[in-house]
Amino acid sequence: MFRSGEISRTHRERLRDNGFLTEVIKGWWISTSPQAEPGDTTPWYSSFWAFCAEYCEARFGAEWHLSPEQSLMLHAEATSVPTQVVVYSPTGGNNSTELLFGTSIYDLRQKAMPPGSDLTLREGLRLYTAEAALVKVPEAFFQRSPVEVQVALASLGPSSPLLSRLLEGGHTTVAGRIAGALRRIGRPDQADRIVRTMTAVGYDVRESDPFAEDAKVVSAASPRAPIAGRLAALWQAQREGVLAQMLPPPGLPGDRAAYLRDVQDSYEQDAYHSLSIEGYNVTPDLVERVRHGRWSPDEEDRDRRDRDALAARGYFQAFERVREDIGAILDGAHPGRRLRERVGEWYLELFAPSVAAGMLKAQDLAGYRDQPVYIRASRHVPPRAEVVPDAMEALFDLIEQEEEPAVRAVLGHWMLGYVHPYPDGNGRIARFLMNVMLASGGYPWTVIRVQDRTSYMAALEAASVAGDIAPFADFIAARLGGR
Repeated sequence: MFRSGEISRTHRERLRDNGFLTEVIKGWWISTSPQAEPGDTTPWYSSFWAFCAEYCEARFGAEWHLSPEQSLMLHAEATSVPTQVVVYSPTGGNNSTELLFGTSIYDLRQKAMPPGSDLTLREGLRLYTAEAALVKVPEAFFQRSPVEVQVALASLGPSSPLLSRLLEGGHTTVAGRIAGALRRIGRPDQADRIVRTMTAVGYDVRESDPFAEDAKVVSAASPRAPIAGRLAALWQAQREGVLAQMLPPPGLPGDRAAYLRDVQDSYEQDAYHSLSIEGYNVTPDLVERVRHGRWSPDEEDRDRRDRDALAARGYFQAFERVREDIGAILDGAHPGRRLRERVGEWYLELFAPSVAAGMLKAQDLAGYRDQPVYIRASRHVPPRAEVVPDAMEALFDLIEQEEEPAVRAVLGHWMLGYVHPYPDGNGRIARFLMNVMLASGGYPWTVIRVQDRTSYMAALEAASVAGDIAPFADFIAARLGGR
Protein backbone atom coordinates (compact mmCIF):
# COMPACT_ATOMS: atom_id res chain seq x y z
CA MET A 1 0.00 0.00 0.00
CA PHE A 2 1.05 3.56 -0.65
CA ARG A 3 -0.35 6.92 0.37
CA SER A 4 -0.18 9.73 -2.13
CA GLY A 5 2.31 11.67 -0.04
CA GLU A 6 4.83 8.83 -0.14
CA ILE A 7 5.45 9.21 -3.89
CA SER A 8 5.77 12.41 -5.88
CA ARG A 9 2.90 13.18 -8.23
CA THR A 10 5.11 12.77 -11.31
CA HIS A 11 6.33 9.34 -10.30
CA ARG A 12 2.88 8.30 -9.12
CA GLU A 13 1.31 9.18 -12.47
CA ARG A 14 4.04 7.38 -14.39
CA LEU A 15 3.62 4.26 -12.29
CA ARG A 16 -0.17 4.43 -12.66
CA ASP A 17 -0.05 4.96 -16.42
CA ASN A 18 2.28 1.97 -16.85
CA GLY A 19 0.19 -0.37 -14.71
CA PHE A 20 2.34 -0.46 -11.56
CA LEU A 21 -0.12 1.37 -9.28
CA THR A 22 -3.91 1.24 -8.88
CA GLU A 23 -5.90 3.72 -6.83
CA VAL A 24 -8.14 2.18 -4.17
CA ILE A 25 -9.68 5.40 -2.87
CA LYS A 26 -8.46 8.97 -3.06
CA GLY A 27 -5.01 9.14 -1.56
CA TRP A 28 -4.50 5.37 -1.27
CA TRP A 29 -2.83 3.08 -3.81
CA ILE A 30 -1.78 -0.56 -4.15
CA SER A 31 1.01 -2.00 -6.27
CA THR A 32 -0.04 -4.00 -9.33
CA SER A 33 1.59 -5.71 -12.28
CA PRO A 34 1.56 -4.31 -15.81
CA GLN A 35 0.81 -7.86 -16.99
CA ALA A 36 -2.46 -7.99 -15.00
CA GLU A 37 -5.57 -8.24 -17.14
CA PRO A 38 -8.23 -5.52 -16.82
CA GLY A 39 -10.54 -6.41 -13.95
CA ASP A 40 -8.02 -8.78 -12.33
CA THR A 41 -9.02 -8.90 -8.65
CA THR A 42 -5.87 -10.65 -7.38
CA PRO A 43 -3.81 -7.55 -6.45
CA TRP A 44 -6.72 -6.17 -4.45
CA TYR A 45 -7.77 -9.36 -2.69
CA SER A 46 -4.15 -10.07 -1.75
CA SER A 47 -3.87 -6.56 -0.27
CA PHE A 48 -7.30 -6.34 1.33
CA TRP A 49 -6.61 -7.13 5.00
CA ALA A 50 -3.35 -5.19 5.05
CA PHE A 51 -5.16 -2.22 3.49
CA CYS A 52 -7.90 -2.37 6.15
CA ALA A 53 -5.29 -2.36 8.91
CA GLU A 54 -3.27 0.55 7.51
CA TYR A 55 -6.27 2.63 6.47
CA CYS A 56 -7.99 2.29 9.85
CA GLU A 57 -4.78 3.01 11.73
CA ALA A 58 -4.21 6.15 9.65
CA ARG A 59 -7.77 7.34 10.11
CA PHE A 60 -8.53 6.37 13.72
CA GLY A 61 -5.13 5.88 15.34
CA ALA A 62 -5.43 3.14 17.97
CA GLU A 63 -9.13 3.93 18.55
CA TRP A 64 -10.75 1.25 16.38
CA HIS A 65 -11.44 -2.46 16.18
CA LEU A 66 -13.32 -4.91 13.98
CA SER A 67 -16.81 -6.13 14.83
CA PRO A 68 -17.24 -9.15 17.14
CA GLU A 69 -18.51 -11.21 14.19
CA GLN A 70 -15.54 -10.41 11.95
CA SER A 71 -13.13 -10.89 14.86
CA LEU A 72 -14.51 -14.36 15.51
CA MET A 73 -14.32 -15.23 11.80
CA LEU A 74 -10.62 -14.35 11.74
CA HIS A 75 -9.89 -16.24 14.98
CA ALA A 76 -11.52 -19.24 13.30
CA GLU A 77 -9.16 -18.85 10.30
CA ALA A 78 -11.98 -17.71 8.00
CA THR A 79 -9.86 -15.33 5.96
CA SER A 80 -11.90 -14.95 2.77
CA VAL A 81 -12.39 -11.34 1.72
CA PRO A 82 -15.87 -10.17 2.83
CA THR A 83 -17.94 -7.73 0.85
CA GLN A 84 -18.04 -5.37 3.85
CA VAL A 85 -15.92 -4.99 6.98
CA VAL A 86 -17.55 -3.27 9.97
CA VAL A 87 -15.13 -1.15 12.01
CA TYR A 88 -16.06 0.29 15.42
CA SER A 89 -14.55 3.59 16.56
CA PRO A 90 -15.51 6.48 18.87
CA THR A 91 -14.76 8.78 15.92
CA GLY A 92 -16.61 6.69 13.35
CA GLY A 93 -19.02 8.49 11.08
CA ASN A 94 -21.58 5.71 10.40
CA ASN A 95 -20.49 5.84 6.78
CA SER A 96 -19.54 3.28 4.17
CA THR A 97 -16.29 3.75 2.25
CA GLU A 98 -16.55 2.01 -1.09
CA LEU A 99 -13.43 0.13 -2.15
CA LEU A 100 -12.50 -1.92 -5.20
CA PHE A 101 -14.56 -4.77 -6.68
CA GLY A 102 -17.67 -4.27 -4.55
CA THR A 103 -15.94 -4.30 -1.16
CA SER A 104 -16.32 -1.63 1.51
CA ILE A 105 -15.49 -0.54 5.05
CA TYR A 106 -18.33 0.67 7.27
CA ASP A 107 -17.14 2.78 10.21
CA LEU A 108 -19.64 2.48 13.06
CA ARG A 109 -19.52 5.07 15.82
CA GLN A 110 -19.43 3.72 19.39
CA LYS A 111 -19.38 5.66 22.66
CA ALA A 112 -16.07 4.34 23.95
CA MET A 113 -13.44 1.72 23.25
CA PRO A 114 -13.84 -1.62 25.04
CA PRO A 115 -11.34 -2.54 27.79
CA GLY A 116 -7.88 -3.36 26.51
CA SER A 117 -8.26 -6.91 27.83
CA ASP A 118 -11.06 -7.47 25.31
CA LEU A 119 -8.85 -6.66 22.32
CA THR A 120 -5.87 -8.22 20.61
CA LEU A 121 -3.66 -7.20 17.68
CA ARG A 122 -3.17 -9.67 14.82
CA GLU A 123 -1.23 -8.72 11.70
CA GLY A 124 -2.17 -5.07 12.21
CA LEU A 125 -5.89 -5.78 12.70
CA ARG A 126 -7.46 -4.83 16.04
CA LEU A 127 -9.78 -7.71 16.99
CA TYR A 128 -11.87 -8.75 19.93
CA THR A 129 -10.28 -11.74 21.65
CA ALA A 130 -12.04 -15.01 20.88
CA GLU A 131 -13.61 -15.08 24.35
CA ALA A 132 -14.85 -11.48 24.16
CA ALA A 133 -16.24 -12.07 20.67
CA LEU A 134 -18.10 -15.21 21.80
CA VAL A 135 -19.77 -13.19 24.54
CA LYS A 136 -20.73 -10.34 22.18
CA VAL A 137 -21.96 -12.09 19.01
CA PRO A 138 -25.75 -12.57 18.85
CA GLU A 139 -27.41 -15.97 18.93
CA ALA A 140 -28.14 -15.68 15.20
CA PHE A 141 -24.39 -15.89 14.53
CA PHE A 142 -24.35 -19.42 15.99
CA GLN A 143 -26.87 -20.47 13.36
CA ARG A 144 -25.45 -18.41 10.50
CA SER A 145 -21.81 -19.37 11.08
CA PRO A 146 -21.78 -22.68 12.99
CA VAL A 147 -18.35 -23.68 11.68
CA GLU A 148 -16.69 -20.55 13.04
CA VAL A 149 -18.37 -20.88 16.44
CA GLN A 150 -17.31 -24.52 16.69
CA VAL A 151 -13.73 -23.67 15.79
CA ALA A 152 -13.55 -20.87 18.37
CA LEU A 153 -15.04 -23.00 21.14
CA ALA A 154 -12.88 -26.01 20.27
CA SER A 155 -9.72 -23.91 20.51
CA LEU A 156 -10.36 -22.82 24.11
CA GLY A 157 -8.16 -24.46 26.71
CA PRO A 158 -8.98 -25.12 30.39
CA SER A 159 -7.37 -21.81 31.40
CA SER A 160 -9.53 -19.76 29.02
CA PRO A 161 -10.87 -16.52 30.59
CA LEU A 162 -14.31 -17.14 29.05
CA LEU A 163 -15.99 -18.04 32.36
CA SER A 164 -14.56 -15.02 34.16
CA ARG A 165 -15.94 -12.76 31.43
CA LEU A 166 -19.38 -14.31 31.81
CA LEU A 167 -19.25 -13.85 35.59
CA GLU A 168 -17.92 -10.30 35.43
CA GLY A 169 -20.67 -9.11 33.13
CA GLY A 170 -23.45 -11.24 34.60
CA HIS A 171 -24.15 -12.61 31.14
CA THR A 172 -26.73 -15.24 32.08
CA THR A 173 -28.37 -15.61 28.67
CA VAL A 174 -25.02 -15.78 26.90
CA ALA A 175 -23.75 -18.29 29.47
CA GLY A 176 -26.75 -20.52 28.76
CA ARG A 177 -26.19 -20.62 25.01
CA ILE A 178 -22.40 -21.05 25.29
CA ALA A 179 -22.93 -23.93 27.74
CA GLY A 180 -25.39 -25.49 25.29
CA ALA A 181 -22.95 -25.04 22.40
CA LEU A 182 -20.09 -26.59 24.41
CA ARG A 183 -22.26 -29.59 25.26
CA ARG A 184 -23.19 -29.97 21.57
CA ILE A 185 -19.52 -30.11 20.50
CA GLY A 186 -18.63 -32.72 23.14
CA ARG A 187 -17.41 -30.53 26.01
CA PRO A 188 -19.92 -31.43 28.79
CA ASP A 189 -17.42 -30.78 31.61
CA GLN A 190 -16.92 -27.18 30.48
CA ALA A 191 -20.66 -26.71 29.99
CA ASP A 192 -21.37 -28.02 33.50
CA ARG A 193 -18.67 -25.79 34.99
CA ILE A 194 -20.20 -22.66 33.45
CA VAL A 195 -23.72 -23.47 34.64
CA ARG A 196 -22.59 -24.66 38.09
CA THR A 197 -20.36 -21.64 38.76
CA MET A 198 -22.84 -19.04 37.50
CA THR A 199 -25.63 -20.64 39.57
CA ALA A 200 -23.45 -20.81 42.69
CA VAL A 201 -22.99 -17.04 42.72
CA GLY A 202 -26.69 -16.34 42.28
CA TYR A 203 -27.24 -16.16 38.53
CA ASP A 204 -30.17 -17.97 36.91
CA VAL A 205 -28.67 -19.74 33.89
CA ARG A 206 -30.91 -21.64 31.50
CA GLU A 207 -28.90 -23.75 29.12
CA SER A 208 -30.00 -23.84 25.48
CA ASP A 209 -28.49 -25.20 22.27
CA PRO A 210 -27.95 -22.21 19.94
CA PHE A 211 -27.04 -24.26 16.87
CA ALA A 212 -29.63 -25.14 14.27
CA GLU A 213 -31.04 -28.61 14.80
CA ASP A 214 -29.58 -29.89 11.53
CA ALA A 215 -26.17 -28.20 11.94
CA LYS A 216 -23.23 -30.51 11.27
CA VAL A 217 -21.25 -30.42 14.50
CA VAL A 218 -17.88 -32.09 15.08
CA SER A 219 -17.03 -33.52 18.47
CA ALA A 220 -14.07 -31.71 20.05
CA ALA A 221 -13.40 -33.35 23.40
CA SER A 222 -10.03 -31.62 23.80
CA PRO A 223 -8.61 -28.26 22.64
CA ARG A 224 -7.13 -28.10 19.14
CA ALA A 225 -5.58 -25.52 16.85
CA PRO A 226 -8.22 -23.32 15.16
CA ILE A 227 -7.14 -24.35 11.66
CA ALA A 228 -7.41 -28.05 12.54
CA GLY A 229 -10.85 -27.48 14.02
CA ARG A 230 -11.88 -25.48 10.98
CA LEU A 231 -10.94 -28.19 8.50
CA ALA A 232 -12.66 -30.87 10.59
CA ALA A 233 -15.85 -28.81 10.82
CA LEU A 234 -15.80 -28.00 7.11
CA TRP A 235 -15.25 -31.66 6.23
CA GLN A 236 -18.20 -32.74 8.37
CA ALA A 237 -20.41 -29.98 6.99
CA GLN A 238 -19.61 -30.79 3.34
CA ARG A 239 -19.34 -34.58 3.11
CA GLU A 240 -23.09 -35.23 2.71
CA GLY A 241 -23.13 -32.76 -0.18
CA VAL A 242 -20.45 -34.82 -1.93
CA LEU A 243 -22.27 -38.12 -1.40
CA ALA A 244 -25.45 -36.60 -2.81
CA GLN A 245 -23.70 -35.82 -6.12
CA MET A 246 -21.32 -38.75 -6.63
CA LEU A 247 -22.17 -42.25 -7.79
CA PRO A 248 -21.31 -45.10 -5.40
CA PRO A 249 -17.75 -46.42 -5.86
CA PRO A 250 -17.37 -49.27 -8.36
CA GLY A 251 -14.94 -51.06 -6.03
CA LEU A 252 -11.32 -52.00 -6.62
CA PRO A 253 -10.82 -53.42 -10.13
CA GLY A 254 -10.44 -57.13 -10.61
CA ASP A 255 -7.81 -56.57 -13.30
CA ARG A 256 -5.13 -54.43 -11.65
CA ALA A 257 -2.91 -54.37 -14.75
CA ALA A 258 -5.72 -53.15 -17.00
CA TYR A 259 -6.59 -50.35 -14.60
CA LEU A 260 -2.96 -49.18 -14.48
CA ARG A 261 -2.77 -49.31 -18.30
CA ASP A 262 -5.81 -47.03 -18.43
CA VAL A 263 -4.06 -44.65 -16.04
CA GLN A 264 -0.96 -44.66 -18.22
CA ASP A 265 -3.07 -44.09 -21.32
CA SER A 266 -4.50 -40.98 -19.63
CA TYR A 267 -1.07 -39.41 -19.20
CA GLU A 268 -0.83 -37.36 -22.40
CA GLN A 269 -4.26 -35.76 -22.02
CA ASP A 270 -3.87 -35.30 -18.28
CA ALA A 271 -0.45 -33.64 -18.54
CA TYR A 272 -1.57 -31.33 -21.34
CA HIS A 273 -4.72 -30.17 -19.56
CA SER A 274 -3.34 -30.00 -16.01
CA LEU A 275 -0.33 -27.93 -17.09
CA SER A 276 -2.44 -25.74 -19.36
CA ILE A 277 -4.84 -24.98 -16.49
CA GLU A 278 -1.84 -23.60 -14.60
CA GLY A 279 -0.85 -21.33 -17.48
CA TYR A 280 1.97 -23.36 -19.05
CA ASN A 281 2.20 -23.30 -22.82
CA VAL A 282 2.52 -27.00 -23.54
CA THR A 283 1.64 -29.01 -26.61
CA PRO A 284 0.94 -32.72 -27.05
CA ASP A 285 4.27 -32.91 -28.92
CA LEU A 286 6.17 -31.50 -25.93
CA VAL A 287 4.35 -33.84 -23.54
CA GLU A 288 5.24 -36.86 -25.69
CA ARG A 289 8.84 -35.73 -26.22
CA VAL A 290 9.32 -35.56 -22.48
CA ARG A 291 7.56 -38.86 -21.92
CA HIS A 292 9.77 -40.76 -24.35
CA GLY A 293 13.02 -39.31 -23.12
CA ARG A 294 13.59 -36.85 -25.96
CA TRP A 295 14.18 -34.10 -23.39
CA SER A 296 17.87 -33.27 -23.31
CA PRO A 297 18.77 -30.53 -20.82
CA ASP A 298 22.45 -31.44 -21.08
CA GLU A 299 22.51 -30.93 -24.87
CA GLU A 300 19.60 -28.62 -25.62
CA ASP A 301 19.75 -25.14 -24.08
CA ARG A 302 16.06 -24.73 -24.90
CA ASP A 303 15.16 -27.72 -22.73
CA ARG A 304 17.42 -26.56 -19.92
CA ARG A 305 15.91 -23.08 -19.74
CA ASP A 306 12.42 -23.55 -21.14
CA ARG A 307 9.92 -23.09 -18.32
CA ASP A 308 7.28 -25.13 -20.11
CA ALA A 309 9.63 -28.02 -20.87
CA LEU A 310 10.81 -28.09 -17.26
CA ALA A 311 7.22 -28.14 -16.03
CA ALA A 312 6.35 -30.95 -18.46
CA ARG A 313 9.34 -33.01 -17.31
CA GLY A 314 8.43 -32.46 -13.66
CA TYR A 315 4.84 -33.47 -14.36
CA PHE A 316 5.99 -36.69 -16.01
CA GLN A 317 8.20 -37.57 -13.05
CA ALA A 318 5.45 -36.84 -10.55
CA PHE A 319 2.88 -38.77 -12.62
CA GLU A 320 5.10 -41.84 -12.50
CA ARG A 321 5.23 -41.66 -8.68
CA VAL A 322 1.47 -41.21 -8.53
CA ARG A 323 0.98 -44.28 -10.74
CA GLU A 324 3.21 -46.29 -8.40
CA ASP A 325 1.09 -45.20 -5.46
CA ILE A 326 -2.13 -46.19 -7.22
CA GLY A 327 -0.60 -49.61 -7.83
CA ALA A 328 0.23 -49.93 -4.13
CA ILE A 329 -3.33 -48.95 -3.17
CA LEU A 330 -4.78 -51.50 -5.59
CA ASP A 331 -2.54 -54.04 -3.84
CA GLY A 332 -4.05 -53.15 -0.47
CA ALA A 333 -2.11 -50.14 0.85
CA HIS A 334 -4.22 -47.77 2.96
CA PRO A 335 -5.05 -44.75 0.72
CA GLY A 336 -4.80 -42.12 3.44
CA ARG A 337 -1.58 -43.42 4.93
CA ARG A 338 -0.02 -43.81 1.49
CA LEU A 339 -0.92 -40.20 0.70
CA ARG A 340 0.58 -38.92 3.94
CA GLU A 341 3.84 -40.74 3.18
CA ARG A 342 4.15 -39.88 -0.49
CA VAL A 343 2.61 -36.51 -1.34
CA GLY A 344 5.86 -34.74 -0.50
CA GLU A 345 7.62 -36.86 -3.13
CA TRP A 346 5.10 -35.78 -5.76
CA TYR A 347 5.94 -32.18 -4.98
CA LEU A 348 9.69 -32.83 -5.16
CA GLU A 349 9.36 -34.55 -8.54
CA LEU A 350 7.26 -31.68 -9.95
CA PHE A 351 10.05 -29.18 -9.39
CA ALA A 352 13.24 -31.26 -9.40
CA PRO A 353 13.97 -30.37 -13.08
CA SER A 354 13.73 -26.66 -12.25
CA VAL A 355 16.26 -27.13 -9.45
CA ALA A 356 18.58 -29.06 -11.77
CA ALA A 357 18.33 -26.23 -14.31
CA GLY A 358 19.18 -23.63 -11.68
CA MET A 359 15.78 -21.90 -11.92
CA LEU A 360 14.89 -22.85 -8.34
CA LYS A 361 17.06 -23.31 -5.29
CA ALA A 362 17.14 -26.71 -3.63
CA GLN A 363 15.90 -25.18 -0.38
CA ASP A 364 12.75 -24.07 -2.19
CA LEU A 365 11.66 -27.72 -2.08
CA ALA A 366 12.31 -28.15 1.64
CA GLY A 367 8.66 -28.29 2.66
CA TYR A 368 5.58 -26.18 3.07
CA ARG A 369 5.48 -22.50 2.21
CA ASP A 370 6.82 -19.97 4.70
CA GLN A 371 5.07 -16.91 3.31
CA PRO A 372 1.58 -15.81 2.18
CA VAL A 373 0.19 -17.06 -1.12
CA TYR A 374 -2.84 -15.90 -3.07
CA ILE A 375 -5.14 -17.60 -5.55
CA ARG A 376 -5.64 -15.63 -8.72
CA ALA A 377 -8.98 -13.78 -8.84
CA SER A 378 -10.24 -15.55 -5.68
CA ARG A 379 -11.74 -13.98 -2.58
CA HIS A 380 -10.38 -16.91 -0.60
CA VAL A 381 -7.15 -16.06 1.20
CA PRO A 382 -5.28 -19.28 2.14
CA PRO A 383 -4.36 -19.80 5.80
CA ARG A 384 -1.33 -18.06 7.30
CA ALA A 385 1.98 -19.83 6.66
CA GLU A 386 2.55 -20.52 10.35
CA VAL A 387 -0.59 -22.67 10.60
CA VAL A 388 0.01 -24.70 7.42
CA PRO A 389 1.76 -27.65 9.19
CA ASP A 390 -1.21 -28.03 11.56
CA ALA A 391 -3.59 -27.72 8.62
CA MET A 392 -1.86 -30.46 6.63
CA GLU A 393 -1.74 -32.86 9.57
CA ALA A 394 -5.46 -32.28 10.07
CA LEU A 395 -6.13 -32.87 6.36
CA PHE A 396 -4.15 -36.12 6.36
CA ASP A 397 -6.07 -37.27 9.43
CA LEU A 398 -9.42 -36.47 7.80
CA ILE A 399 -8.55 -38.33 4.60
CA GLU A 400 -7.18 -41.29 6.56
CA GLN A 401 -10.32 -41.54 8.70
CA GLU A 402 -12.81 -41.09 5.83
CA GLU A 403 -14.40 -44.31 4.59
CA GLU A 404 -15.98 -43.01 1.37
CA PRO A 405 -13.55 -42.79 -1.60
CA ALA A 406 -15.64 -40.08 -3.32
CA VAL A 407 -15.48 -37.88 -0.22
CA ARG A 408 -11.72 -38.41 0.07
CA ALA A 409 -11.32 -37.42 -3.59
CA VAL A 410 -13.59 -34.37 -3.76
CA LEU A 411 -12.97 -32.88 -0.32
CA GLY A 412 -9.29 -33.82 -0.43
CA HIS A 413 -8.82 -31.95 -3.72
CA TRP A 414 -10.75 -28.90 -2.56
CA MET A 415 -9.18 -28.78 0.88
CA LEU A 416 -5.60 -29.07 -0.34
CA GLY A 417 -6.26 -26.08 -2.58
CA TYR A 418 -7.97 -24.32 0.32
CA VAL A 419 -4.83 -24.72 2.48
CA HIS A 420 -2.45 -24.10 -0.46
CA PRO A 421 0.52 -25.64 1.43
CA TYR A 422 3.19 -25.22 -1.26
CA PRO A 423 4.69 -22.12 -2.87
CA ASP A 424 3.64 -23.49 -6.28
CA GLY A 425 2.10 -26.62 -7.77
CA ASN A 426 -0.91 -26.82 -5.47
CA GLY A 427 -3.42 -27.32 -8.30
CA ARG A 428 -1.41 -30.15 -9.85
CA ILE A 429 -0.93 -31.84 -6.48
CA ALA A 430 -4.65 -31.48 -5.72
CA ARG A 431 -5.61 -33.16 -9.00
CA PHE A 432 -3.13 -35.98 -8.35
CA LEU A 433 -4.62 -36.42 -4.87
CA MET A 434 -8.12 -36.53 -6.34
CA ASN A 435 -7.23 -39.24 -8.83
CA VAL A 436 -5.39 -41.38 -6.28
CA MET A 437 -8.43 -41.25 -4.00
CA LEU A 438 -10.77 -41.96 -6.94
CA ALA A 439 -8.64 -45.01 -7.74
CA SER A 440 -9.03 -46.21 -4.14
CA GLY A 441 -12.74 -46.66 -4.92
CA GLY A 442 -12.29 -48.03 -8.42
CA TYR A 443 -13.39 -44.84 -10.18
CA PRO A 444 -11.51 -44.13 -13.43
CA TRP A 445 -8.72 -41.56 -13.79
CA THR A 446 -10.44 -38.24 -14.45
CA VAL A 447 -8.98 -35.43 -16.57
CA ILE A 448 -10.06 -31.85 -15.86
CA ARG A 449 -9.82 -30.06 -19.20
CA VAL A 450 -8.38 -26.61 -19.70
CA GLN A 451 -11.53 -25.52 -21.56
CA ASP A 452 -13.47 -26.18 -18.34
CA ARG A 453 -11.14 -24.02 -16.25
CA THR A 454 -13.66 -21.23 -15.67
CA SER A 455 -16.38 -23.51 -14.30
CA TYR A 456 -13.76 -25.54 -12.38
CA MET A 457 -12.41 -22.45 -10.60
CA ALA A 458 -15.92 -21.10 -9.98
CA ALA A 459 -16.91 -24.38 -8.32
CA LEU A 460 -13.85 -24.29 -6.07
CA GLU A 461 -14.61 -20.66 -5.22
CA ALA A 462 -18.17 -21.57 -4.23
CA ALA A 463 -16.80 -24.16 -1.80
CA SER A 464 -14.10 -21.93 -0.32
CA VAL A 465 -16.03 -18.65 -0.05
CA ALA A 466 -19.72 -19.59 0.01
CA GLY A 467 -19.33 -22.92 1.83
CA ASP A 468 -21.16 -24.82 -0.92
CA ILE A 469 -19.42 -27.98 -2.11
CA ALA A 470 -22.30 -29.09 -4.37
CA PRO A 471 -21.08 -27.30 -7.54
CA PHE A 472 -17.61 -28.84 -7.24
CA ALA A 473 -18.93 -32.32 -6.43
CA ASP A 474 -21.28 -32.07 -9.42
CA PHE A 475 -18.40 -30.85 -11.61
CA ILE A 476 -16.28 -33.90 -10.71
CA ALA A 477 -19.19 -36.33 -10.99
CA ALA A 478 -20.00 -35.06 -14.50
CA ARG A 479 -16.43 -35.69 -15.66
CA LEU A 480 -15.91 -39.15 -14.28
CA GLY A 481 -15.37 -41.38 -17.25
CA GLY A 482 -15.12 -38.39 -19.61
CA ARG A 483 -18.82 -37.51 -19.56
